[in-house]
Amino acid sequence: MKRPLNEYSVQYVKGIGPQRAKVLARLGIRTVQDALFYLPYRYEDRRLQKSISQLRYDEFQSVYGRVVSAELVNTPRGKMKIFELVVSDGTGVITAKWFNQPYMKKVFKKGDMVYLSGIVKRNRYWGVGFEIHNPEYEIITEEDEAEQSIHTNRIVPVYRCTARLTTRNLRRMMFNIIQFALPHIEDYLPEEIIKRYKLPSLRDALLNVHFPSEDVSVDELNQLRSIYHKRLSFDELFLLQAGLAIVKRGMARQRGISFVCEGRLWERVLKSLPFELTDAQKRVIQEIYNDMQSPHPMNRLIQGDVGSGKTIVALAAMLRAVECGYQAALMAPTEILAEQHYQNIKKLLKDTDLRVELLTGSKRERRISEIASGEIEIVIGTHALIQESVEFGRLGLVVIDEQHRFGVMQRAVLRQKGLNPDVLVMTATPIPRTLSLTLYGDLDYSVIDELPPNRRPVITKVFQHNQRPLLVKFLKGELKKGRQVYVVYPLIEESEKLQLKDAVTGKEELEAMLPECRVGLVHGRMKPQEKDEVMAEFKSGKIDVLVSTTVIEVGVDVPNATVMVIFHAERFGLSQLHQLRGRVGRGAHQSYCLLFAHGRLTEEARRRLYCMEKYSDGFRIAEEDFKLRGPGELFGTRQSGMPDLRVADLIRDGRILAYARKEAFNLIEKDPELEGYPVLKSKLQGFWKDKMEIFKTG
Repeated sequence: MKRPLNEYSVQYVKGIGPQRAKVLARLGIRTVQDALFYLPYRYEDRRLQKSISQLRYDEFQSVYGRVVSAELVNTPRGKMKIFELVVSDGTGVITAKWFNQPYMKKVFKKGDMVYLSGIVKRNRYWGVGFEIHNPEYEIITEEDEAEQSIHTNRIVPVYRCTARLTTRNLRRMMFNIIQFALPHIEDYLPEEIIKRYKLPSLRDALLNVHFPSEDVSVDELNQLRSIYHKRLSFDELFLLQAGLAIVKRGMARQRGISFVCEGRLWERVLKSLPFELTDAQKRVIQEIYNDMQSPHPMNRLIQGDVGSGKTIVALAAMLRAVECGYQAALMAPTEILAEQHYQNIKKLLKDTDLRVELLTGSKRERRISEIASGEIEIVIGTHALIQESVEFGRLGLVVIDEQHRFGVMQRAVLRQKGLNPDVLVMTATPIPRTLSLTLYGDLDYSVIDELPPNRRPVITKVFQHNQRPLLVKFLKGELKKGRQVYVVYPLIEESEKLQLKDAVTGKEELEAMLPECRVGLVHGRMKPQEKDEVMAEFKSGKIDVLVSTTVIEVGVDVPNATVMVIFHAERFGLSQLHQLRGRVGRGAHQSYCLLFAHGRLTEEARRRLYCMEKYSDGFRIAEEDFKLRGPGELFGTRQSGMPDLRVADLIRDGRILAYARKEAFNLIEKDPELEGYPVLKSKLQGFWKDKMEIFKTG
């Protein structure tokens, strides 16, 4: 078996050395393996170079020529410096312009031979001729024939660079790395899988995705790129899913607690509820009970949109654990949300003699000993639950709310406080199925895809900031009916740089516009006790309008609040906007979400706000958010505990993910220790590297 490429530092590859290795590290390239999966983002066909006279307007094109002049030019009013580079190839000239980048004058000199790439425009002053703004560039120097063969007369890869590293230098280094790596690359996927999906060899895929064959056409290149990317994406997703399959299999083999009891405690609480459970809630509760009766630990994810009733489902599970003589713990990401769960569960259990307590950073001393003795049967808290000083007498069930805010390791720490307790993970952040198979691939999966019958969709409208008079009129109407209002700002105090309205100023303005109303303020810098007091006053109706930052994103349940106003809505993500909207519409009255945008919107911001107006279904919104921002932004791999994906795209490669998952789980079921696949086993360990702890903790 050959030495893994992730053990070779790029520093020792020809032409790199320690200084350039430090620069490559900024791109995440530290090993030869890292470099192989740092792919070009586009290619240039330098075999048939277009002359300047043949250029077309408004198309992305590349030209090659000699620098005729390189000068800094002041605009008529002197407010901006423009660096202009005039290039000629004998058939015509093109002017390249960089705005407010005077240092570019040091980059070029008259007589340099250069490649320029970008969108060719009509010269704005003369109406004829060509110019190109902020183009990508490459200065061509005299060099030997071997060096020329990397950069000219072929399809050339273009990589994203960093400071102190030119495209040309990076291309040369990548060429040397590929040549170094080729003898060490070996296929590790089982041969039957490669044949089943007609995948090219790993060696061919890596070589051709970096430096395509010189005899292919551009159309053929696009087709081959698809095939090579398919192979590389399949490999990444297969390794990811194989790791999750090992975790899942390991958990399934562990001995856990079999919660077998008559369920009288839950039946008693169920009869006292002032509402009927939805069919979706009943189905998910049954799935949980089936898991809890098993002698192996439960690992189940519950997804449900805002207001779908996840808390009551979690309570059903906790009561099953308590009736069987065990403790249950619920961990929430914030004190506000933990308090909300505590108040709701206390209310639902008011006719029982069960001991329910709250443990947060500010409430802990005496309760720690009562948790350790088992006197407290249901414990609700924040990160305080996983501190070393907190011990449980008989922890049987762990419920984790908003899992993506904690991560795999924190989930594991809480589990270790019991003897393989069952784990129930909840999230109100809808996740596309392709992402859930990645983030939560080791968990079984349930969806509460039904809202209670009395929930009306929240009417959502987008306004410009100059339409505030309409807002005041509307708010007066709702407040006159006795309703309450949330007003959310992105900042606490004014920022001149961002020019965003802040919550403090917003409160003062609302008090002036609505003098007959009581306006409260809550934000993240307030002490927990101060926040609790304001929230309690809002909930009891003593405050009519609550001005807030996003601390009210989760945890507040005020059925009488019917209006959510969000200023600078363009500054918020789709998922965050949807969570905020979920704070209203919790009662019998029609509710509204008013999104106020400020200034000119980017195309992405416009699409986000349009989605909020058009869709109320959280899963559809999650799909749109996923398309806009990608999985890395939605859930960072650091939080989720997952390895980075360098090639695979969970939107584009959804079908590949399904195939890779099927094959990985089948293989681990057939050969759990991968004894018949030593190269794959080594590759899998390298892929998960510092995250191998996940295999031990689940």
